[in-house]
Amino acid sequence: IVLELLKEAMISKLGDTKGFLIDGYPQELKEAEEFESKIGEPKLVLSLDCSAETMSSRLLLRNQSSQHTDNAETIKEGIKSYYQASKPVIAYYERKTQLCKVN
Repeated sequence: IVLELLKEAMISKLGDTKGFLIDGYPQELKEAEEFESKIGEPKLVLSLDCSAETMSSRLLLRNQSSQHTDNAETIKEGIKSYYQASKPVIAYYERKTQLCKVN
């Protein structure tokens, strides 16, 4: 469903833009492969590279200023899941030389 929504949005804006920035997608290797088969290969993939400690501290700060109620353990598990899912995607785009890591 997400891929179809992205495709529709991209097609509707093709004449109005030089490109697209898609935040948080693909999250898994299967999604990356489906994106390429149904839409095309991205010219560039950005990976924001920061430590688990940095992510955790920023998420805890976000909790203080919003209605998010994640605790340190929930955040730790979420970060662990993120790394497990994103490592294959990052490796996939590194092999294709489309990945740019931003520290």
